[in-house]
Amino acid sequence: MKALVISGGGSKGAFAGGVAQYLIENKKRDYDIFIGTSTGSLLVSHLALKKVSKIKAVYTNVTQDSIFSSCPFLIKRKKGIVTIKINHFNVLRNILRGSKTFGESYHLKELIKQTLTEKEFDILKETGKDVVVTVANLSLNQVEYKSIKDFNYEEFCEWIWVSCNYTPFMTLVKKNGCEYADGGLGSMVPIEEAIKRGATGIDVIILQTEVSQFNRMPSLNAFSLLTNMFSFMLDRIEGQNIRIGKFVASNQNAIIDFYYTPTVLTTNALIFNKEKMTKWWQSGFDYAKHKNTKVSPLEEKQ
Repeated sequence: MKALVISGGGSKGAFAGGVAQYLIENKKRDYDIFIGTSTGSLLVSHLALKKVSKIKAVYTNVTQDSIFSSCPFLIKRKKGIVTIKINHFNVLRNILRGSKTFGESYHLKELIKQTLTEKEFDILKETGKDVVVTVANLSLNQVEYKSIKDFNYEEFCEWIWVSCNYTPFMTLVKKNGCEYADGGLGSMVPIEEAIKRGATGIDVIILQTEVSQFNRMPSLNAFSLLTNMFSFMLDRIEGQNIRIGKFVASNQNAIIDFYYTPTVLTTNALIFNKEKMTKWWQSGFDYAKHKNTKVSPLEEKQ
């Protein structure tokens, strides 16, 4: 069985889309399992349907307003440098409303339902492909994997949304008596889960450089410090996921082919810029094409 695993990474998901487009359309990869975390969860349903052009149009046109119903920060551009500052009005309004987070992402929930229709959901279910999204159960202190096979349309769309909610900047969701947030808080790169579900050949798209680089701007305020701290923690989680995935793969005779970003794409993946995301999608496609001029590990196994 073949699996496609896409890590979390916010706006950098555009790069993953480009890589996946090349693998599916040019290399004709036919995956049985699709697993995504956060931004990866937004991609996997459409990739499983092979509706690449549709999800590309979404990713290359998304804006802050497409995601946030209440954006907790302001984007400032000065001398070519992009920084974020607290949107005091929105944050204060959220607090007064009794919200547990600085911002809200209900617009993203609506976008997910507009993009993945109920008819497409039914078609996807009939294919028998296992489409899985990763969520973090904060109440039970565990990572959970939600498969399309186990839910109806409304439920699965909500789990996709939950997987993307990068708290405390986005909505904290309460379901079944538990609080849920972005799956990346526990599993940024769910390679191990793909192997548990029977995958023996796995393409893994990681929205980070393979070698650590200086890729964060100095903290200019409390808000940028908080985002830098979260990014640091997620990087450590990502590294651990990769090491565990490689270990499990070696014990299960599974073959993994990794696709890292060749350069640092952005220092803040919460900023959605149409022009940059369009370039990242194309760079992902070009990178996968260049990488596949050599025989991949999956093809060597065949």
